Amino acid sequence: MTEKTYVVRLGCKDQPGIVATVTTVLAHMGGNILESNQFWDRQADHFFLRIAITVPAWVTRDAIEEALRPATARFALDLTVVDVAERPKIIVMVSKFDHAMHHLLYQIKVRWLNAEVVAIVSNHDGARAAAQIEGVPFHHWPVTKDNKAEQEQKLLALVEETGAELVVLARYMQVLSNELSERLYGRVINIHHSFLPSFKGAKPYHQAHERGVKLIGATAHYVTPDLDEGPIIEQETERVSHMMTSEDFVAAGRDIESRVLARAVKYHLEGRVMLNSHRTVVFTP
Repeated sequence: MTEKTYVVRLGCKDQPGIVATVTTVLAHMGGNILESNQFWDRQADHFFLRIAITVPAWVTRDAIEEALRPATARFALDLTVVDVAERPKIIVMVSKFDHAMHHLLYQIKVRWLNAEVVAIVSNHDGARAAAQIEGVPFHHWPVTKDNKAEQEQKLLALVEETGAELVVLARYMQVLSNELSERLYGRVINIHHSFLPSFKGAKPYHQAHERGVKLIGATAHYVTPDLDEGPIIEQETERVSHMMTSEDFVAAGRDIESRVLARAVKYHLEGRVMLNSHRTVVFTP
């Protein structure tokens, strides 16, 4: 192997010279830019940059970070460098509705998603068979009001033990505590089965049907202490009609949820999502 691929991401207050300085450093290391995306949030005066590069095989992540240290100090950069060859580890959490989980597992199997599922966690036992087929450790942790704090401590320990970068709530129908949401902020993605901010909370398809909507959708977002209000990563809608029942909405929504969640996970793992206060910057391919 003669080359390595890295993704360099940074955010900072907007100012002249950022791109020129960073790309000059990378060029001096033998870097070749494969993809470059940038965005200036004029209202917040904040600049975001994502660059995918190839470099000679001897160049390490530490070497890139060290070479960019003067630029980091000069521009007060929030800098991350990711080795694309490293396969990110994820934990998938699911309840009774397992369609989004199965879609994720399939997309990983066909290598559309570059990830390793290190655990499947559920408050029900139904996903055990799928985990066994995939050869993934399965954890059945029923949740009650009395044991919720204990089960969340188990999750934190599992994240630490496995080195998981991301926790994916693939229709996991339990609300995470404020403490856990804050502890793992930016590392937990949830799929909500409505086009947020409409129809938050339970039974959104039934809420939508009751209101007579003509579009239903799904939203993938980062989890925060505020229910279904985290920074949005990806959304999709589909047209519905007055002839459909609420159960028809549910059936149509399953495909939307699966696609939206898979895309959001992909964007996150590829370093395409950058938090911008209560919003996100998403550099889609």
